[in-house]
Amino acid sequence: MADTVRIVVCGDEGTGKSSLITSLVKDVFIPSKIQPILPAITIGAPENVTTTIVDTSALPQERNTLRKEIRRSNVICLVYSDHYSYERVSLFWLPFFRSLGVNLPVVLCANKTDLSPDVDPEEEMMPIMLEFKEIDSCIRASAKEQKNINELFYLCQKAVTHPVAPLYDSKEQNLKPAAVAALQRIFFLCDKDQDGFLNDLELQEFQKKCFDKSLTPEELEDIKASIKKRLPNSRTEEGVDKQGFILLSKMFAEKARHETIWTILRVFHYTDSLSLKDSFLHPKFEVPPNASAELSPLGYRFFVDLFLLFDKDNDGGLNGDELAALFAPTPGLPASWVDSSFPSSTVRSEAGHITLQGWLAQWSMTTFQDPKMTLAYLAYLGFESGERGGTTAALKVTKPRKRRRRQGRVERNVVLCYVLGSRGSGKSSILDAFLNRPFDSTHHPTTKPRTAVNSVELQGGKQCYLIIEELGELESAILENEAKLNSCDVVCYTYDSSDPDSFAHIVDLRARYPQLDELPAVYAALKADLDKTTQRAEIQPDVYTREIGMSAPLHVSAAWTSISELFVTVSEAALFPNNAYPRTEPESVDRTNLYIVGGVTACTVMALLYVWKRTNPG
Repeated sequence: MADTVRIVVCGDEGTGKSSLITSLVKDVFIPSKIQPILPAITIGAPENVTTTIVDTSALPQERNTLRKEIRRSNVICLVYSDHYSYERVSLFWLPFFRSLGVNLPVVLCANKTDLSPDVDPEEEMMPIMLEFKEIDSCIRASAKEQKNINELFYLCQKAVTHPVAPLYDSKEQNLKPAAVAALQRIFFLCDKDQDGFLNDLELQEFQKKCFDKSLTPEELEDIKASIKKRLPNSRTEEGVDKQGFILLSKMFAEKARHETIWTILRVFHYTDSLSLKDSFLHPKFEVPPNASAELSPLGYRFFVDLFLLFDKDNDGGLNGDELAALFAPTPGLPASWVDSSFPSSTVRSEAGHITLQGWLAQWSMTTFQDPKMTLAYLAYLGFESGERGGTTAALKVTKPRKRRRRQGRVERNVVLCYVLGSRGSGKSSILDAFLNRPFDSTHHPTTKPRTAVNSVELQGGKQCYLIIEELGELESAILENEAKLNSCDVVCYTYDSSDPDSFAHIVDLRARYPQLDELPAVYAALKADLDKTTQRAEIQPDVYTREIGMSAPLHVSAAWTSISELFVTVSEAALFPNNAYPRTEPESVDRTNLYIVGGVTACTVMALLYVWKRTNPG
């Protein structure tokens, strides 16, 4: 909400502009002649809004000053007082404002109503309001009788702090689409049980959140009665449905109670343009180098509850309609999900619906790859926490990982693996097996990168999330990208044990990209269900891995259930990388203990010699 308001008072000469300002300041009518143009005055106003009121002249020689003041202001107070000045409102003033290219709300004031008390305000003002949408509100006032003076300038202030233009189309007499969309999202977030109605408890929580007070039983019944009167078919006995909820806001707009609607919108973090605040969608959240972002227990709890709430048929999976309902208050599926062909990137049920396991895995991957995206969707979906930081309470930052040969456990629960190997070695089959897809012996070449994510149970019962990425035709570009390599936790080198030319690709790959040796690695001989053949390489795989200090290739097949051992081995290599680095040069002999023993022996001998000399002086 704006904390400063600048009101420019315009109108023909003699309409009483200066008298209205003087009456506001002095709280009394000044019958004597007032100076032609009053100096700008600044007054305090409710809600910590500072208001400046600027008087102007309609004389032609003052037109440049008038243009300047209009462009500096937030709202125009346009005053007329008789038939001639009334006609000039639509013939001169409003077209003049439009010619300046300003988009300011206009509050239309009929002054000196003491001279024409019998005029019907609606009959007089409605035609102009319908013709000129920039007119925010109208009011009849009298400086002489001190009538509606405070109300006039309050309307001017409210036109800036609680503008009607984004909310309500006075010509169509309806809420604008952006306002309806915002209110629909608010209804969604307040409908905690997602039954399509705000029951009495949900209405009370909404009232408390927005206005910090509860509704009496009588007020609740009055709200439902008002809805029933306008929507006879509404089932108010079950609560307030979405249509009724939006109708309530429309009724507020019709009664010029725009501040009520804005109070609701601002509590739910909407800006004056009816977009969500950038600071709400994208709070400050920094991930240090070599660290990563993960969901905190609060974050996992939120996504579990969300899944269970929208799994309406309780079949353990979210179908297309349930996913659409879940993402209704958001811009749609995250862009990265669309790029990864969600839901084929994670675990699905036999019916093809994403399971809870797959749902949590997908959000774990999203948070690892793009934590700011997760924060935005937490905001869209209504995550709330009493902790300081808002949506950031749903995330945590892991301890920075150190790239060194000898290190203990890597403190993270989500790890990324690049699977590398020759064309046709079986990389895609690994991803399919990882997601529990049936084995398909048909070869489907991978062109663009493909990702799969699932949970892996480690020895001891601990669980982690493993992201496996097949690089496709972008393999060279990714392996040459330092940032991409740095985000990788482990490499899985694969070759087809039945193809004699397959292993040579790994040898060539390590030679072309020596930076790969900075990553922990696992070797896998795939298609072990087929006949093993001798590789056309200078050194056979078992000898090759032994010479670089690595474990022998794990012989597995995507057609075997034991393939799960590969995923455990890869995960453990990422989390406990001490023995998963290749030895690129002979390790130097550690003589530290020898030096310590030698030093202790020398000191002992010197001490004994000193004691002997003291006891045998001659």
